[in-house]
Amino acid sequence: MENLDITVLRALRDWRENGQEALLATVVRTWGSSPRPVGCIMALREDGAVIGSVSGGCIEYDLIDRYTKPGVADALPRQGPPQFVKYGVTADEAHRFGLPCGGTLEVMLEFNPDGRRVDELLRALDAGQLMHRRVRLADGAVTLEPSAHPADLIVNGRELVNTFGPGYRMLIIGAGQMSEYLATMALFCGFSVTVCDPREEFRGSWNVPGARLVTTMPDDTVAGMAPDGRTCVIALTHDPKLDDLALLQALETPAFYIGAIGSRRNSQLRHQRMVEHLDQTEESLRSLRGPIGIYIGSKTPPEIAVSVMAEILAVKNGVPLPRDLDVAHVKDMQDITPNDAANVCFVAHADG
Repeated sequence: MENLDITVLRALRDWRENGQEALLATVVRTWGSSPRPVGCIMALREDGAVIGSVSGGCIEYDLIDRYTKPGVADALPRQGPPQFVKYGVTADEAHRFGLPCGGTLEVMLEFNPDGRRVDELLRALDAGQLMHRRVRLADGAVTLEPSAHPADLIVNGRELVNTFGPGYRMLIIGAGQMSEYLATMALFCGFSVTVCDPREEFRGSWNVPGARLVTTMPDDTVAGMAPDGRTCVIALTHDPKLDDLALLQALETPAFYIGAIGSRRNSQLRHQRMVEHLDQTEESLRSLRGPIGIYIGSKTPPEIAVSVMAEILAVKNGVPLPRDLDVAHVKDMQDITPNDAANVCFVAHADG
């Protein structure tokens, strides 16, 4: 499964290139609770077909009615400059549209975006390029430009700028049972998944449709993938000959998440081994996570995979985790609950 934004853009391009009218809706502002974040997009075809989401339900139905039924009140146009629509301004509207209590969101609507420009954007994303899409509010004209860094959506009196990136990628070192669970969850979360294992005895039973299986050495695989800020690398073999060099190669890249499974003891040994024999320092290993996973008392492979996927998503979404807290800066340790203390500690998996 690919990144949802790319799925929406592909559908929009195909509709427009087939001569069908469509609009592109972008969430541009939210106040209070909101079911969807700023920057998310939805495409709506003239016959009511929808790809993507701006609210998860009720607002989509309102937009469908207003776009596909010209005679209804507040019917939406099929042409013209972008328009802004606000939902949930009053308590009655919030209830009507199913928004959370106090939630308000504003959506920008673009009518019949140029399919050729959408295709140009998709080709850049498929090539791994991060892109700014600028929409001039006066007439809806679109300008595309490469970007070196992700950025929040910008909207002002002149234009909207939304940043689109290539899909998130996951590289898993090792084709074991837990890798199958993790790869499956990652695919459902929109990641492109590559699994690397040069060991024939482990990859022989691999069976996760949609995940690419490669047999090259892990460090060569990392180098070939050239991880970027939308890539995570997870080592699951427990074999230092496979894991360590791949992790070191990944640490030289801007990958947003790099980690290895193992107990606290094994993680400490890995850390020590890298410092003593692989010329690493405390600073160079700062980004290496291990043991990986949010503490949920996991013992079985599927539960451990859930905890790992949850941590990866939290890091991806910029959510601080208790285990990342520097407990030395906690003024009063007595204020930490037992659950907090467990989460601050590294998770110890079943391998001891």
